[in-house]
Amino acid sequence: MGKQARAIVDLSLKDLVKDLNKAYCDEWLAYYLYWYMAQIVSGRAYEDIREFLLKLAKDELEHATEIADLIIKLGDLPPANPMDLEKGANAPYLMPPKNTTDINRIIRIVAEAEAGAIEVYSKIAKKTLGKDHVTYQLVTHILSEEVEHEEIFENLLER
Repeated sequence: MGKQARAIVDLSLKDLVKDLNKAYCDEWLAYYLYWYMAQIVSGRAYEDIREFLLKLAKDELEHATEIADLIIKLGDLPPANPMDLEKGANAPYLMPPKNTTDINRIIRIVAEAEAGAIEVYSKIAKKTLGKDHVTYQLVTHILSEEVEHEEIFENLLER
């Protein structure tokens, strides 16, 4: 964003970047969790769950990339050290189940992570509504994808 674009943001850029950096950390943790669970999942119907998890991991990495781009446009940098990701996140890393055949537990973990993301992006959307159109547009786009992810995995739990 140029000077004028940053100047029309009607809220603290420092606070906004702090929120975005936390969301960035969340996305990296979600990416790794979903990717990891896709590697280890086994048992009945594991191929379908693996496919869903890999698609979600790809989406979470895309979200991290979009947020990093916005943070940079706002004049800051996302965290550089991967060791800082959990410390900088909104929530702690959710550990995958030890039992790699526990598909229901994997689904519950993903649904819980997506519910947390929905809460985070909803708060940022409310904060930026009418105050930062660029950030609002991005976070509502990501929010809609997180809502879709949660619904997919909640529907799987109902089966």
